[in-house]
Amino acid sequence: MSTLKIKNLHVEVEGKEILKGVTVNISEGECVALLGPNGHGKSTLLNVIMGHPRYKITQGSIYLDDLDLTNLSTDQRAKAGLFLALQNPPEVPGVINSDFLRAAVNSTSEEKVSTYKFYKLLDNATKEVKMPFDLATRSLNEGFSGGEKKRNEILQMMLLNPKITMLDEIDSGLDVDAIQTVGEVIKKQKETGKGFLVISHYARLFDLIQPTRAIVMINGKIVLDGDTNLIKRIDQNGYEFIKTELGISIEKENLDMNQVSIGSCAVKEAIKK
Repeated sequence: MSTLKIKNLHVEVEGKEILKGVTVNISEGECVALLGPNGHGKSTLLNVIMGHPRYKITQGSIYLDDLDLTNLSTDQRAKAGLFLALQNPPEVPGVINSDFLRAAVNSTSEEKVSTYKFYKLLDNATKEVKMPFDLATRSLNEGFSGGEKKRNEILQMMLLNPKITMLDEIDSGLDVDAIQTVGEVIKKQKETGKGFLVISHYARLFDLIQPTRAIVMINGKIVLDGDTNLIKRIDQNGYEFIKTELGISIEKENLDMNQVSIGSCAVKEAIKK
């Protein structure tokens, strides 16, 4: 069973420190809810784990089992078994979705997947996420609705079969039926032993995927790591108890890291390969 291990992680971007000593482990078979107000480092953490080049690690380490990921490229981390579903998937005109998906699958597999096998996998996966197969023949995310982009991220997850999946607000832009479908796919993947680290501001998704534990990030630090009662408490009462019970002042949003996406970088790497 593989474990993603983040130890004392300090990260800055453009000279500003965003993560301030994050330590957390996520193992296969776990589904961890990552909670916290906007602008406090959640998306930054996921992007850093996946190897976004804009972020500078000033201290700490990232391991998958005994493999030190800290200085590896994004594609090397993907080969090791990590996957990040993006909050804002980029549109890439001229790159056919199915070509991109097949390149991604082949770049992370020990053996090349035949055309027949790939399209069979793709057909089964599109049916499971209830996504029209013809989207696979269009340019990557170009003209896709918000919900179609998010289903396409889940489609990538299914095809790449990672050990640890990170989901950055995968439910945003989805209607009720789509959230149900995506939730069912995630839950099914979780039951096969995959590990998940999931950001969402809505209890609905967590109700569907049933996390095994929850962690709360405030001011670039993990301040709570506990059971799923944290999700219910925050959904009902917000984060005020962090200040009253833990004595932690919640800073205002700083640089909006939600606008800094690893997507374009990862797409370019896959296309080059």
